[in-house]
Order: sequence, then C-alpha cells, then structure tokens
Amino acid sequence: MGISAGFMVPHPPLIIPDVGRGEEKKIQKTIDAYQRAAETIGRLQPETIVLLSPHQTMYADYFHISPGQGARGDFGQFRAGQVSVEVSYDTEFVRVLCETAAESGLQAGTLGEREKKLEHGTMVPLYFVNQRWTEYRLVRIGMSGLPLTAHYRLGKCIRETAQSLGKNTVVIASGDLSHKLKEDGPYGYQKEGPVYDARIMDVMGRGAFGELLEFSEDFCEKAAECGHRSFTILAGAFDRTNVETEQLSYEGPFGVGYGICIYRPCGDDGTRNFLEQYEEKERIKILARREREDAYVRLARYTIESFIETGKLPEMPQGLPEELYHNRAGAFVSLKEDGRLRGCIGTIQAVRGTLAEEIMYNAVSACSEDPRFSPVEDWEVERLTISVDVLGETEKVSSQEELDVTRYGVIVTKGAKRGLLLPNLEGVDTVEQQIAIAKQKAGIRAHESVELERFEVIRHH
Repeated sequence: MGISAGFMVPHPPLIIPDVGRGEEKKIQKTIDAYQRAAETIGRLQPETIVLLSPHQTMYADYFHISPGQGARGDFGQFRAGQVSVEVSYDTEFVRVLCETAAESGLQAGTLGEREKKLEHGTMVPLYFVNQRWTEYRLVRIGMSGLPLTAHYRLGKCIRETAQSLGKNTVVIASGDLSHKLKEDGPYGYQKEGPVYDARIMDVMGRGAFGELLEFSEDFCEKAAECGHRSFTILAGAFDRTNVETEQLSYEGPFGVGYGICIYRPCGDDGTRNFLEQYEEKERIKILARREREDAYVRLARYTIESFIETGKLPEMPQGLPEELYHNRAGAFVSLKEDGRLRGCIGTIQAVRGTLAEEIMYNAVSACSEDPRFSPVEDWEVERLTISVDVLGETEKVSSQEELDVTRYGVIVTKGAKRGLLLPNLEGVDTVEQQIAIAKQKAGIRAHESVELERFEVIRHH
C-alpha cells in the first residue's frame, strides 16, 4: 500500500451549519464537492490520514508535526462550541516520517508545539470526513517559511513513509485560495487575487504539480493565498506518480476562493519528477546569473563561501576594482534563495576602512547573523542569489512627496529608534508601504510621526 488518494480542500468555518447559520448555503457547490470527497475517503477506508494545515503551528525554518497520542478541538471561536472533533494520532507514522525527513536534510519534527487543540484548518476537513469514515489515525503537519522546494521534499518524505510502512494513506491539503477577490469581501480586493485563483485551479485541475514551484513569493503574498504550501506538499507526495485528476468545484462568493480537487495515483511515471526538473532549470539560471555577477557580488559570494567552509573571514582578495580598496561607504548585502529573502545585513554609513571590508563583513553577517533566519548552510550557497547595494549620502526630507520608492531608500527616525529600507524592492510598490516597513523594522508604531531621510544606492547583481 501507500498513498491511495490526495485531496485539495478549503476550510471556511461557515461551511459548518452551526457556524454558518444559513450562510453556508451560498457555497452549496463547495459543500456538495466536499461530500463527494468525503465519500471517496469513506470508500478507500484509509488507516492513516495526513492532514496539511496552514493554521497549524508554523516556524520559519521548521515543519511542525503534532506530537502525542491525539487531540481535540471545537468551533467555540466561531460561536459553535457544541461542534467538536477528536482525533487519535498515528504515532508510528509520525516517528518514521521524522526519521525520513532527517535523513533527507529537512528540519521537521514534533518539537515546539504551541497549541495542542485542533484548529479550523484541521477540523473543517475532518468534519466532512468523519461523516463517512472514522477508523483512521491522523498525522497533522504545519507549514514553514522554507522555500516551496522544501515543502515538495516533505511531500516526498510522506510518500516514502507511507510506502515503507505499507499503510493505506490519504493526504488532505487544507487551504483556501486568494482572500482578496472582492472589494466588499473581508480582506478587500487585489488584482492578483482572481489571477491567482484562475492560475491555481488550472494547475491543480491538470495535476501539473511542477508549476506550483514557479509561483513567485511576491505574487502569492499579494494574492493573500492560504493553501499554496499545503498544495505543494501534496504535490511532493505524488512525485514520480501519474495521477487521475478530478476537479470538483471552485467558487468565491465571500471574496475568498474555495477549490476542491481529488487525485488518484495511476502508477509510476518517472517523467513527473517535478522537483528535479525545477532544480535543474534553476541551476542553469543560477550558473548564467553567476557568470554575469560583477566584482562587488563576486566579492560577497567569495566571502560567504569561505566563511561557511572555514568559519573565518577570509583575507581580502587581490585584483579587485581600485574603488573597493580606496572608497568608503555604507553597504547592504542581500541574499535570496528560491526567490525568498534568506538574509540581509548592512550599514547605513561606512564603519570599515574600505568598501571591500564593508562588503565582506556584511556578507558574513547576512549569511550567519540575520536574526530572522538560521545561518546559511553549505548546501545552500550555490543556490543563493546575491546583491550588493552601495549607499550614497543621506539627506533629510520634509515630506513623503520628496520620496520615490523606486529611486530612493528611506530612513525613519524616532528618538533613538532608526529603521531603513532599500529602494526598488519587490513587493514594495508605494512610499507608504516603504515607510511602514521601515517603521516596523525600527520598532516604531505605525501612527507615530518620524523624521525622514532619503538616499540613493548603486545596486550590484
């Protein structure tokens, strides 16, 4: 045995009659599709259900798998505490999955539980499943801030675990689509919202799982999607497997998208090794990009590679452009991996003797000391996209009208608190956003007035 089916499902609490109180009838197509999905699970009679929920405990660099013998939850948060769900966990599956993930280099396990109670991302799918089948044990997994490729790898580990244990297993990827489909919806409208929903339903409707890895972080964030990581883990669980796809429903009357699909394995298919294909394409892109890197970026990369290998700052190399040896300036070194920020540290003004030293010290800090991320590991280095921003002189401005999000970086100051944001960053489209993020970085409250400074940068790729 192994994985006998996979399901893409949403989790709107109002789909539960005691919560919706009649409003659920506005998504009757979703209810009907959910019932068909539950009927399928009832026929399959799985021993284990692996449920992937974005509302489970989430860490930036770690996949949390619920520990213990089981858990319970109810819809009291939604004024329906009388509706509850109780589950027993498949402790054997959890143990083997943790071992399999560790062997593959993934950070995943049962440590760090924050809330034992089941959340709605888990309970809504099980509300329907339990009407058709209850003789299963659950494996409950949260998402992480790691790249989509890591989520796909976790899916591969789930598949390997199910096969090694010989357990009849189904995988449920719980997640809503865009939350920004309508101006009068609870989260408003963003043009990327309906575009995301059309694209994701096309991809999932065709079972074209490799395309999930090509959704940019910025696009997903603007669309305010909920389930993309869940869907990507589900995709990994069908790596090298041909699937029969059945798209049951899509609707979004409340301004949030709900889609349901069923996947049934139809034998091995080595051409559906989507992660390997994606990584090969990315490797070619990275090699081409590295060939185009200028001396500033090559210096940062050399420093990071040497530091990770030896644990020490390397000696300054010979043959750099003269300005790196003689000029002084503030500089930021930014690292991205699979399109996601992986580290960014810099100095507003020069603190080292030369610009080359400024870049080298900040490169080490970006890969090892950014408090938002764990240190970069050796296997990640070749995947990094590196940029170096050399800062010009700062000048005070009296109003936001003197700023330009594409041309100028901004510095905000309130007393001893000071925050900076570079110009022309992906996902930062307005001066208001730029200032808000700079305030957040400085620990300045959104409503507080601040002194503004601007600066230009020379960006090296």
